[in-house]
Amino acid sequence: MKFHYDVVVVGAGHAGCEAAAAAANLGAKTCLITMDMNKIAQMSCNPAVGGIAKGQIVREIDALGGQMGIVTDRASIQFRMLNRSKGPAMWSPRAQCDREKFIWEWRRVLDQTGNLCLWQDQVKELIFESVEKQEEEGENECKNLDSGKSPKKSEQHVRVVGVRTYTDTEFEAKCVIITVGTFLNGLMHIGRTKLQGGRCAEPASLELTESITKTGIRHGRMKTGTPVRIDKRSVDFSLMEEQPGDEVGGCFSYLNERSGLRQLPCWITYTNEKVHEVLRSGFADSPLYNGQIQSIGPRYCPSIETKLHTFPDKNQHMLFLEPEGTDTNEMYLNGFSSSLPIDTQLNALREIPAFRNLRVYRPGYAIEYDFFDPTQLTHSLESKMVENLFFAGQVNGTTGYEEAAGQGLIAGINAAIKCSVVNAEGGPLNGGEPFTLSRNEAYIGVLIDDLVTKGVDEPYRMFTSRAEYRILLRQDDADMRLTEKSYQLGLAKRERYERMVAKRKMIEEMMDFCQNFSLKPALINAALEALGTTPLSQGIKLADLLGRPQISFGNILPHIVPLQKAVEKICLNADCSKEEILEATEIRIKYSGYIAREQQAAEKMLRLENIKITGKFDYSNLSQISIEARQKLQAIQPVTLAQASRIPGVSPSDINIMLVLLGR
Repeated sequence: MKFHYDVVVVGAGHAGCEAAAAAANLGAKTCLITMDMNKIAQMSCNPAVGGIAKGQIVREIDALGGQMGIVTDRASIQFRMLNRSKGPAMWSPRAQCDREKFIWEWRRVLDQTGNLCLWQDQVKELIFESVEKQEEEGENECKNLDSGKSPKKSEQHVRVVGVRTYTDTEFEAKCVIITVGTFLNGLMHIGRTKLQGGRCAEPASLELTESITKTGIRHGRMKTGTPVRIDKRSVDFSLMEEQPGDEVGGCFSYLNERSGLRQLPCWITYTNEKVHEVLRSGFADSPLYNGQIQSIGPRYCPSIETKLHTFPDKNQHMLFLEPEGTDTNEMYLNGFSSSLPIDTQLNALREIPAFRNLRVYRPGYAIEYDFFDPTQLTHSLESKMVENLFFAGQVNGTTGYEEAAGQGLIAGINAAIKCSVVNAEGGPLNGGEPFTLSRNEAYIGVLIDDLVTKGVDEPYRMFTSRAEYRILLRQDDADMRLTEKSYQLGLAKRERYERMVAKRKMIEEMMDFCQNFSLKPALINAALEALGTTPLSQGIKLADLLGRPQISFGNILPHIVPLQKAVEKICLNADCSKEEILEATEIRIKYSGYIAREQQAAEKMLRLENIKITGKFDYSNLSQISIEARQKLQAIQPVTLAQASRIPGVSPSDINIMLVLLGR
């Protein structure tokens, strides 16, 4: 049997779902192939979306017209804005989700997406063909850069043309996107027990890696893990600390759809020395320490045994008990990822007072899986070695649903572009050029740039500290940064675009009011003294008053009647809340200096981003720069000078030399 599609997406995890939805919504005839249609977008680990920097990524996905934020809001059973005590660049939304409802909301989204078909099967191999490709021949050491085009050369080039499944079904495709998560030669570890699988009770993909690597694509092994799942009926919650969500629940999506589901708390407890003693007694059977596991696990989400090994002086570690849904007794123990033997895990947990009578559904386990070196990709996430082949998600060495979804969205967009899909005006999508995001535009841009220029030696996790322009990449303004860009592409719909335009207009009107409205001391001094800030000695613009750290719209709005009237007038018939408009305005006022400084720094770096160096250097013969720089540049082949500057081992002096050579 043979089918024909523009785009085939292999794997229906978070990356695969976003990739398939994006490609289909842009007009590409798309097929999403998954082993189990009842586990689409399965939350393999904790039942939550967002968190530090990850929440910003989800907001960006939503602003671009992706689906993760919408699905999360529909399945949310708790919402919290993390890091409120810090500056707004650090604020990060997080939602606890009903695991089953999350799956079925995604399934509903995909079923209702035009141009998209689902197929339940397992991909065995990719189908390739060799083609002759004409390329400009580069010159050594930038000789004759200004002499026009170099002579052309012909070489054999490989491109993907489809996939074949275990049912011997062929899917011809113009583009293929690989998003298979932890399933490639997946091997699970529980103590000394080893089981093949990509997830508990789900089979591994055993031949696909070999099909891909025969083209010369490099691969490696990584490790991750998951904790025990607990029966809440066996927990004494009176001995735990309750962690409720925000009083006023928020949303990820700028469309502001709320779930309506019953909101549930999380719970906090701690390990103790008795727990640690039991855990250490099982170290001889730990696959992390007896040589059974050779690959590298995530540094920033370590197993409980790694915590004991790394922090031997700590006598307790915090654990979070999280609900899996509104209609289940299953709970997730965040902070207790483990691959120790089952009896060791259970005996250790029963030393925690709240878990004296603990019952569990299944133990924690570690899993090893194949990934592909992401430096073999372009910024569009297309393979440099195999044309029309894209990779997204954990197969690129990342960890986390959000990082996977962000990559999937970009891969799906670029696959649709490569398929020559036309836009509403009949022209090529994005002018036929790859759709990419820069480091000053989005955390997704930071993520992909880090992957393709720096590579990974451990599972990559996004943090706000990875972004040099994080005050520009706040969670509150992702729609301002990205929605117009996506609307022009054709992915963000008109409703979303018009909401963004209306919101921007309201923020600008509030800014204008604050910058022009003068406050008299008699009107506000009593309130200022009550708030513990210096009273006014003369009139002041409202914007200058809001610049004080003690002052916010929330604590001065009740005292200024003209401000109340302005808010009611400006926010009349708004799709977003008054609080959203006031928060965005306040951030812009308080942090205007920092924002301007980062914009200047970004514009300076943009000059290097505009200097294209593809094909202009034969790095192997570029003797003026260091040997390490030559080797790294030769392997990665950066597109711009700015990308070259971010490659580990390439120094500023190497960049200056390349600038001089380009000038010649």
